[in-house]
Amino acid sequence: MASVSDPRQQTQVQKDAADQNFDYMFKLLIIGNSSVGKTSFLFRYADDSFTPAFVSTVGIDFKVKTVYRNEKRIKLQIWDTAGQERYRTITTAYYRGAMGFLLMYDITNQESFYAVQDWATQIKTYSWDNAQVILVGNKCDLEDDRLVATEDGQRLANELGFQFFEASAKDNINVKQVFERLVDIICDKMNESLDGQPSPLANHKGPSLEDMPPTNQNGCSC
Repeated sequence: MASVSDPRQQTQVQKDAADQNFDYMFKLLIIGNSSVGKTSFLFRYADDSFTPAFVSTVGIDFKVKTVYRNEKRIKLQIWDTAGQERYRTITTAYYRGAMGFLLMYDITNQESFYAVQDWATQIKTYSWDNAQVILVGNKCDLEDDRLVATEDGQRLANELGFQFFEASAKDNINVKQVFERLVDIICDKMNESLDGQPSPLANHKGPSLEDMPPTNQNGCSC
């Protein structure tokens, strides 16, 4: 993610990180249990690539992507977090300052779905009150192996006050739509602010990636 082996790709990452020509910068986190597909989801969105190999994320890593919404150039810092309990202290330190979360579970893994409530509690505990959250039921391409009904995912999202999507990084279903919707609801909240200013919800001309803590240097596909 932050590290790439291809020198041309590495140069592009460095250029994206240093680029200050943007209107807003949003910090987004993808969280959820290990193996629900967080890294694959991010790779599909940022690079339009997918690999079935599974290598667990160590700690936290990131990608940068610039999007255009409502005639504004928005730089997204998208942080991919490890799902294992032993990394929880590291990953929760990154919650503060995040404007949006993708809280992900695997529709073929009931344990990952049952853990959503705990992840939601962590968001409430460690992030800003106005952080926006979308619940994502990933791996919807594995319909034959489904253990979590769509209706159950929607019901839980309603209870938590989150928006809900089912998606597939493998088949590229709703990946772009999930990120676009998260960015849109962050922008909507900004527009609803009383003084019309971004406030803590958006890092307007915020710090570049060089200002962020170091990340791991391992590529992964979890």
